[in-house]
Amino acid sequence: MDFQVSFKVNEKIYLRDPESSELGKQIIKSAIDLIYGVGFEHFTFKKLAIEMKTTEASIYRYFENKHRLLLYILNWYWSCLEYNVMFDLQNIKDPKAKLKLIIHLLTHELPASAGHLNYNRKFLNHIVITESSKSYLVKEVQEINKDQVFKPYKDLCAQIADIIKTYNPKYKFSKSLSTTLIETAHDQQYFSTYLPKLTDVESKNKEKFTSEFLEHLLFKALD
Repeated sequence: MDFQVSFKVNEKIYLRDPESSELGKQIIKSAIDLIYGVGFEHFTFKKLAIEMKTTEASIYRYFENKHRLLLYILNWYWSCLEYNVMFDLQNIKDPKAKLKLIIHLLTHELPASAGHLNYNRKFLNHIVITESSKSYLVKEVQEINKDQVFKPYKDLCAQIADIIKTYNPKYKFSKSLSTTLIETAHDQQYFSTYLPKLTDVESKNKEKFTSEFLEHLLFKALD
């Protein structure tokens, strides 16, 4: 792609749309940088305010808490990735080639032309790998889910499941396999970096290893 796109994030996530002001946009950009630097556990609005040279109250005008801010970042990411999947697959007819391309997208950073270029793609990719499960592994997940905040993630899973069914109409677990692909992509990249003895990675290229593993897992199941 040689153009930028923007995505409308579920309004139930925020108190004020970050895209509506320069401060709001800076909150998201700075939050991505800071979460990458200190980790979500140690990330606070106080630290973010200091980093931005603003006040905590200013940040709280946009988000109720840091979990909602993480949901916003991930919601934006899944919307962007779903768009990239649709865009990149539109001229591909072979379902196997489509699945291989999806695996590539799941194991690499977003392309430079995806969405806002002022979001650090390396940092964003790291956050998705290390922190995304924290958006739904919470006690309030059912209550949060009522507001459809996981819809972009679900839509991406459904899109992958449809291609799996096209490739092998007799396969019974297309939705489960699609979510397994996504979560395994995160787990294997994380383990390859921090706990490599939990994987079979033999090189420093964790993306290549994870892609090869996912292709083996996927087509062994389908064939």
